[in-house]
Amino acid sequence: MLSAKSLFQEILANDESFRLFCSIAASGESQGGWENARIAALVPPSERALAPKISRHGADEDKHGRIFNALLKKRGLEPVPVPPETDYTMLLERHGIGLAHDKLKSDQPLTLQDIVTYLAHSRVTEQRASEQMELLRRHFADHPDIGRAVRMISGDEDNHLAYCHEELLRYAARGHGRAIQRTLRESALAEIRIYRDVSLAVMDHMGRILGWSRPKAAVLAAGIHAVYAWERIAGWRRMVSLSMPERRDALGGPATSAPEFA
Repeated sequence: MLSAKSLFQEILANDESFRLFCSIAASGESQGGWENARIAALVPPSERALAPKISRHGADEDKHGRIFNALLKKRGLEPVPVPPETDYTMLLERHGIGLAHDKLKSDQPLTLQDIVTYLAHSRVTEQRASEQMELLRRHFADHPDIGRAVRMISGDEDNHLAYCHEELLRYAARGHGRAIQRTLRESALAEIRIYRDVSLAVMDHMGRILGWSRPKAAVLAAGIHAVYAWERIAGWRRMVSLSMPERRDALGGPATSAPEFA
């Protein structure tokens, strides 16, 4: 019987599929680290109090990239180039989710609206990241090879999501509520399409590596399309709600260091 756990166990057991999985994950996390670092550097003077939290966010993402690369190194594997159709972060930026890289590469300070937009986009993508890592934590928290990494990254992603909720509520109280809700809705509807397309592409690559039969590949593809259908009808709404998190000031301290993998 196909399940998320059995599927990932299959990917984990094969060096080439595990290599691709970690390479995709490391690339996306490292890109997120760069983006947050640039945003922190370009925060407008009126919002400088937020810069340390954005920097912490970026440091966490960069740490996650190092963790995935360390998992590869532990198995004696090298990263592989990320197929463009599986590059979630790049595709998000190409479709306008997140601040444009041209803007981040300049030295022009961001605007207040840019910061609100960044937080709204992050609230959507961090929902996805938190849910994905919670799934892995539920099944692999005690795994001898990846358990410690899964627990650490999952906790960080939960912190990132809490931070987005808290900061967006603060900006909503300052009169940006309509802009936030509009951006959240647009971002969520775009993200679910990109996530579907990336999921299909990743499963296609994994299927070739692992030699999946056509019926098995078809069942997995149908599952991905079914998830998208649910998200398109109603599931996207979970990405746009805002509530004060139990974890207040979740990014208020320094980033934790990445664990060593012997």
